[in-house]
Amino acid sequence: AMLDVARHFFSVADVEHYIDLLAYYKFNHFHLHLTDDQGWRLAIDGWPKLTTVGGSTAVGGDAGGYYTQADYRAIVAYAQARYITVVPEIDLPGHSNAALASYPELNCDGVAPALYTGTEVGFSSFCGNKELTFSFLTDVIKAVAALTPGPYIHIGGDESKATNSDDYVRFVERAQSIVAAAGKQMIGWEEIVAGHLLPTTLVQDWNGDIAAKAVAQGSKVIVSTASKAYMDMKYDSNTPLGQNWAGLINVKEGYTWDPATLLTGIGEADIVGVEAALWTETIRTRSDIEYMTLPRLPGYAEIGWSVAAGRTWAEYKSRLSLQGARWEAMGVNFYRSPEIPWP
Repeated sequence: AMLDVARHFFSVADVEHYIDLLAYYKFNHFHLHLTDDQGWRLAIDGWPKLTTVGGSTAVGGDAGGYYTQADYRAIVAYAQARYITVVPEIDLPGHSNAALASYPELNCDGVAPALYTGTEVGFSSFCGNKELTFSFLTDVIKAVAALTPGPYIHIGGDESKATNSDDYVRFVERAQSIVAAAGKQMIGWEEIVAGHLLPTTLVQDWNGDIAAKAVAQGSKVIVSTASKAYMDMKYDSNTPLGQNWAGLINVKEGYTWDPATLLTGIGEADIVGVEAALWTETIRTRSDIEYMTLPRLPGYAEIGWSVAAGRTWAEYKSRLSLQGARWEAMGVNFYRSPEIPWP
C-alpha cells in the first residue's frame, strides 16, 4: 500500500498508525511517496533547502513539514518490526516543483518557481541539460539508499509532461544506473517503459495498458490500476473526501477484480504484486486516512494474497462486516458502506 505525504504532510506517529493498519491485514510493502510539486519531505545532507523551503508547504496552503533522517529511520524500523518493507519514492523528472523552488540552479533558466499549493500536474521538470541535475539526483538517491534497508527505490517518472521525450528517456536510464550503483532495485510508474529498462526494474501500472510494454522488455509489473486500486477515489458521489477522475470505487468495486486478467498483455507470471494507493490532495488528517482506506484496505490484501478462484463477494462482505466492531473498539474512523451487512 502507498501513502502520499507530499501533498499533505503526516507526522511520524500518523505514518506509524497507518503502518499498523497495514500490518493487521498482512501487507508486506509500504510505498512512501516523499516528494512532489507541493512538498519535499525528507532531509538530504548537503541540500538543506529541500526541506526548509521545499518542505514548508502543502496543498491548499496547509502546514508543511518534513522528516529528519532520524524520523525516516524510525518509520523504517517501525515497519520492519511488523515485517513490512518501506519503498521510498523520490519523484522525477516531473512532480519536482518543491525541489526546483528550493534550488533554482536545477531549473534550465536558473530561476526558482514559486512554491506550489495547487493540485495540477505535469508542469514541472528538472533540467536535463545540466550535469548538476544528475549530481543532485546521485546525492539524493545515495542518501535514500543508505537510509533504506529494503531492496527498492521508486523514482516516480509519471506525468512528466514538461520534459521533452529525449530528456525523459535520459532521466529514466540515468536514474536507473544511479539506483543500481547504490545497490538498489528501481521501481517507476508505467511511463518509464519509454526507456531501456533492466530486467530487474519493476514497472508500476496506474492508468491502462502502457505497462504491458514492460513485459516485452523482460520487466515485472506492480498492478495498481487507478480505477480499481486508488483509495483516494470516492466511494460514491456523496463521499465528502477524495476525487473521482478515475471513477468511483465502492467496496465491491475495489474487491471484485483480478490483477491477472485486468490488463491486456499482462498475465499472472508478469505480476510481482498489487498495490493500493492513497494520494492526499484532499486528505489532511489521520481520521481522513482511516475513512478512505477502511473498509477497502482488507480487500486489496486479500486480492494480493489469495487465489482468485476462492474469492466471492457474497462470502467476503460477511467476513468484512465483522471487522467493523474491531475498528470501533480501536477508535478508527471507517466508512460504514451500505454494501456491507454490519452487525
